[in-house]
Amino acid sequence: MTTTYPEAPVVSATAPAAPVSAAPASSHGPLADPGALGLGAFALTTFVLSMSNTGIVPSSVAVLGLALFYGGIAQVIAGIWELRSGNTFGATAFTSFGAFWLAFWYLESTGGNVEAGAAGMGTFLLAWTIFTLYMTVAAKKTNGSIFIVFVALSITFALLAIGAYTGITAIHQLGGWFGILTALLAWYGSFAVVYNSTAGRAVLPVWPAK
Repeated sequence: MTTTYPEAPVVSATAPAAPVSAAPASSHGPLADPGALGLGAFALTTFVLSMSNTGIVPSSVAVLGLALFYGGIAQVIAGIWELRSGNTFGATAFTSFGAFWLAFWYLESTGGNVEAGAAGMGTFLLAWTIFTLYMTVAAKKTNGSIFIVFVALSITFALLAIGAYTGITAIHQLGGWFGILTALLAWYGSFAVVYNSTAGRAVLPVWPAK
């Protein structure tokens, strides 16, 4: 499904992502780190959508199932998991970006994106840019891997918002390329959490904040 507007490019977004460091132990025993799931869901869904935003893949319809089940529901679950772990940043980021993907799926599936028009979708993306920017400031207190994901994501959202408002295809496509970069960075973060946890020691660096 390709989202088009009068004299405007396909308007889609990237999303989201998030935290984090290992979850603290609870009175019911240690909890697995939901960061691997949340980052993996974010990365894969963002990658597929961004391939469409760049124009490499002509249609964004392949992302709809991912947006609902993996980027959406799985990330919300990871966010709730972070709530149980006492991680405010992780809970806010994963739950919010999971909800973003659910909203994206709804807009694309119902044609609400077309009805909203370029201005409506531009405002939608602008609002997510603002949210991502202040989460980026907070991300500096997590680790370097997460922080750079949020920096790249902020740029991605900003470019997609500008592309939606102006209808300039090149800006929208540039947002797609930054989305691919964001996905690759998030995949590294997810891989680091999984591998380090499985190995039982810090093998892949994530550069914790000092």
